[in-house]
Amino acid sequence: MVFRFYSNTISQASRALAMWIFIVGMMLFGFGLLIYVFPEFFATLAAIFFWTIGTGCGITAVKIFLSTRTRHNIDSSDGYRENVHIRIEDRNEF
Repeated sequence: MVFRFYSNTISQASRALAMWIFIVGMMLFGFGLLIYVFPEFFATLAAIFFWTIGTGCGITAVKIFLSTRTRHNIDSSDGYRENVHIRIEDRNEF
């Protein structure tokens, strides 16, 4: 007579987890081997990636600076805006 402390579901879950850990381990091993064999190629890919991301960040920063500059010029005009009315009503809606 076999007495089990866990169900078949836990066994399947642990097998699936072991499978995913094994797959990730093999992918990392293969990627590490490719980097070892082709270091110049992956260094070039990394340089292109970082250059592209850096250029995108720079362009975004310039856009933000320009938008705050134009907004600052609009906000500095005496603090008064035409056609703006503030209405305060006493509402007793309960």
